[in-house]
Amino acid sequence: MFAIIKTGGKQYKVAANDVIKVEKLIGASGDTIEFSDVLMMGEGSSVKVGEPLVSNARVCGTVLDQIRDDKVIIFKKNRRHNYRRKNGHRQYLTVVRITDILAEGQSPAKAKSAPKAEAKSVEENAAPVKAASKPAASKKDAPKAAKPSPKPSKE
Repeated sequence: MFAIIKTGGKQYKVAANDVIKVEKLIGASGDTIEFSDVLMMGEGSSVKVGEPLVSNARVCGTVLDQIRDDKVIIFKKNRRHNYRRKNGHRQYLTVVRITDILAEGQSPAKAKSAPKAEAKSVEENAAPVKAASKPAASKKDAPKAAKPSPKPSKE
């Protein structure tokens, strides 16, 4: 199943388990996000087109990361007028993994829980012991460096 969603003034064609970069959305890593602006959805030859949105359809996703895009250089110049302006811009982005595409009346599938890891032995859980730190050497104990002799004068 696929869907076309609208977010940040752009449209994205998504399917389950797709990873997309969209303009910054509020949320930390691991948070779930729901896109309700679904313009079109379908599977195979059955396609449902919204007018302008598909009613009660939504796309669920999980925030993976908050990043910044590559720098875009903006350079303006007017010939023969000594006019030059150089600016740069890095857009904030949110990386989202699409988990579910839900039509009207569907509920999201429950997330599969990862199998729990076996309990670690007592030795692995123990905090590492720090080695005794050496006292800092003082200036008195440090050997003095030999001063270079002055250059012999030519007479």
